[in-house]
Amino acid sequence: RHIVLPELLYERVVEVPGRLAADGAEVAPLDRDAARRGLQAAYDDGIRACAIVFMHAYAYPQHERAVAQIAEDIGFPQVSVSHATSPLIKLVGRGDTTVVDAYLSPILRRYVDQVAGELQGARLMFMQSNGGLTDARLFQGKDSILSGPAGGVVGAARVAEMAGFDRIIGFDMGGTSTDVTHYAGTFERTFETLVAGVRMRAPMMQIHTVAAGGGSICSFDGAKYRVGPDSAGATPGPACYRRGGPLTVTDCNVMLGKLQADFFPHVFGPAADQPLDVDATHRRFAELAAAIRAATGDARDPAAVAEGFLRIAVENMANAIKQISVQRGYDVTRYALVSFGGAGGQHACLVADALGMKTVLIHPYAGVLSAYGMGLAEVRALREKSVEKPLGAKGLAIADATLAALAEDAAAELAEQGIDRADSFRRVHLKYQGTDTALVVPFGSPAEIVAAFDDAHRQQFGFIMDDRPHVIDAVSVELVGGAGAMAEQAAAAGPRTGGLEPLARVRAVMAGEARDTAVYDRDAAERHWVRLFELFGRTLNS
Repeated sequence: RHIVLPELLYERVVEVPGRLAADGAEVAPLDRDAARRGLQAAYDDGIRACAIVFMHAYAYPQHERAVAQIAEDIGFPQVSVSHATSPLIKLVGRGDTTVVDAYLSPILRRYVDQVAGELQGARLMFMQSNGGLTDARLFQGKDSILSGPAGGVVGAARVAEMAGFDRIIGFDMGGTSTDVTHYAGTFERTFETLVAGVRMRAPMMQIHTVAAGGGSICSFDGAKYRVGPDSAGATPGPACYRRGGPLTVTDCNVMLGKLQADFFPHVFGPAADQPLDVDATHRRFAELAAAIRAATGDARDPAAVAEGFLRIAVENMANAIKQISVQRGYDVTRYALVSFGGAGGQHACLVADALGMKTVLIHPYAGVLSAYGMGLAEVRALREKSVEKPLGAKGLAIADATLAALAEDAAAELAEQGIDRADSFRRVHLKYQGTDTALVVPFGSPAEIVAAFDDAHRQQFGFIMDDRPHVIDAVSVELVGGAGAMAEQAAAAGPRTGGLEPLARVRAVMAGEARDTAVYDRDAAERHWVRLFELFGRTLNS
C-alpha cells in the first residue's frame, strides 16, 4: 500500500465542548469560556486566521456563530465559518474547505488590496473557480483555486458559440500540464474536488488535468520512453531554450520541424535576443537515440525517437479527454476541439486524430484565452445548501423555500455590485436513496426532476433504478448578470481559401515521413478567425 497523507494547512486545533444533534437539539451546551481560552492562546502565539467547524453547523450554525463572535472580539482578522463557507453536509469536506478559505483569504486579501491600490479607484473584478466574475471585495480564498483555468473554459465556450459550435472539448495545453473540459451549452461544475490532497466542497468548473505540457521532460529509463510528469518549467526550460535544460515535448516539435526557429520569437540566450537552439535539440536527440540503441538494439533515428515521445504525450492527452467525454456517455466525434494555451496549437490536430474528431477551432487569442475569457465572462453569484429530504411534496416545498432564500442572498450580492437584473437558474442535486452520487438537474415538478435525473443517470452510468426512491441531496441557485467588459465579434462566414502565398517551405516529419510543408502567416489567412480545419492528414504550421 502507498498511503500519501496531505500536508496539513492548519497550525493548531482548539477543541471546544458543545454539541448539537442532527435535528438541532442541544446535546451539550457550548463552553464559551473554553473557546475563549483556546482562541486567546492561539492569538497570543501569533496565529491570525481561524477556521471554525462544528458537526451539524451546515443546518444549525448557532454554535459556530457564537465562537466566531468570540474570535472577532479577540481580534482575529480572518475568521472563516463552515456554515457560510460550505453549507453542505459531510463534516470532513466542509471542514477542509473552511480551513482552505482561512488559509488563503488573508494572502489573497493582501494581493487584492495591492492591485486595487495601484489602480487608483478603478473597478476591479476577479474570476472565480465557478466561472463567474465577482467584485474584488467579495473575492474569497475558497473561490480562487481554479480561477485561471476557469477563465479558459469561459473563453473557449464563448468563442466557440460565436463560431457556431454548441458542443466542444476545451484543450488547454501549457508548459507543465494540459487541462481538458467538456461543454455542451452549460458550464459543468463539480461541488466536491480533491485539490493537492485536500477536499474542497465549493462549486468549481469541472476540469481534468494531465501532466503533459510543452515542458514535460522526455526520458528513457532503460526499457521504455517516459513523458512527464516532471517538467522543465520556465527555468531552465526545454533544451532548445539555451539554458541547458532537458529534452521536452517542445524539443520533440523542434526536432520534427513543427516548430521553426525562424518563425519563433527570438527571446532566448543571455541577452534574450537569440532564436531557439535547434542544434542543441538535434544533438541531444542524437545522443538519446544512441543510448536507446545501445540499451535495446532499437536503431530508430533521432526523428523517430522524438515522434515516439510525442505519440505518448498525445495519447496521454487523448485519454484525459476520454475521461470527461466517452466515459461519461458523450460521443466525442460530434464535438469541436477548441485548442488554446501556449502549446495547444502544436498538438491539436494529433489529439483530434487520436479521438476521431473532425473539427479543430483555434482562436487568434488562443495563447492568452484564459485571460481573454475573463474579459468575456459575466458576473455570477452561486449559492448551495444541503436539504437531505425525500423527493415528495414536503421535500419539494422545503427545497423551494431554500432556493428562494438562496436566490435572495445571491441577488443581494449582485445588487452590491450594481446589478439589479439577472438570469436565475435553480437546480436540485438528486440521488437514489442509499447512494452517495448526486446528479445536478433543473428544479421543477417531481415528474420533470425525475425525468431529467433518469436521462442524466442513464447517460453517465448506463442504467436507472425504477424501484429506488429519490432523495434531494442539496439545492443550488445561480444568478448571472453584468457581462464582461469585452464583447467577442461574430465569426466570419468561412475561412479564406485563395490568394495566399506561403512564407516559406520547410521539411517537417509527420506520420513518420519527412514532408515538404508550407508555412503561412495566420493574419494574412484570416484577420479575425481561422474557423475550421478538416483533418484529412493536413497539418497547419503558423
